[in-house]
Formats: sequence, structure tokens, C-alpha cells
Amino acid sequence: MSIALISDTHGLLRPEVVDRLAGADRILHMGDVGDPAILTQLQEIAPLTAIRGNVDYGDWATRLPATIEVDVHGQRAYLIHNLAQLDLDPAVAGIDLVLYGHTHRPDEREDAGVLFVNPGSIGPRRFDLPVSMAWLDPGPSIRFETVA
Repeated sequence: MSIALISDTHGLLRPEVVDRLAGADRILHMGDVGDPAILTQLQEIAPLTAIRGNVDYGDWATRLPATIEVDVHGQRAYLIHNLAQLDLDPAVAGIDLVLYGHTHRPDEREDAGVLFVNPGSIGPRRFDLPVSMAWLDPGPSIRFETVA
């Protein structure tokens, strides 16, 4: 089961991202959607779980949770947009993965047995950072993909 990890679309869903997402069994969006039409487009590709980011305002955005816990490949994953706002100890809470966005910078690290992953941003390019996403495979195993 291929789970696509994306974040920070900021209202832009690039055609090349849509092409890559075509093989996803599930999509997890870590916030800063920017436009409710993005959610509709993503739901047409695969089952979607999305959270609210700091640029998501309005009635549509209030329906998105600020954080959510989901099961991925038998692992407990906690989705949050801004890691600086994490208000729990994931290791103590039994969380296996913390998936986040906000920085637009792809990152993967382990701390106290918890895997922290930021897929980067698939929206408008920010500074000299790549346009990137990630794939979560069983294990868990993370594969980053540069889009542009």
C-alpha cells in the first residue's frame, strides 16, 4: 500500500504532482491546503486525510482538524502542521510516526524511537527549497521524491 505524504500546497496542485499521486492508495496532507478545491482534486485520486495549516481559514478549513492520529501500515501516525506546536511526547503517547509540514523543507529523523517526517512542499517554490513529496511504505520506510 503506497501512502503519499504531501504538505503546503498553498492553493497550487501541480499537474506533475497529480501524475505522481495517481499510484497512491492513500494521501496524507499535512496542512496549508490553501484552497478547498485542492481537497476535492486529491479526493478524486485516492482516499484523503488532511489537517488544517496556518494559512487555512474560512468555513471549509474549520472542518479540518488541527491534528489527527491515523493508522498507517499498523503504525500510529500523528499529523500536525507545525512541529513547534507539538504538545505531547510522542514516545510516551505510543506514537510511531510524526508527520508534519510548515517549513517546506524535506526532513526525516528519528528521536526516542519515533520517526519524524516532513515531506517538504508541493505548492509554490519557497526560496531555493525543492518542490517535494514523500512516500510511506511498510516498515515504515520513507522515500522522498523531488517534483520540480
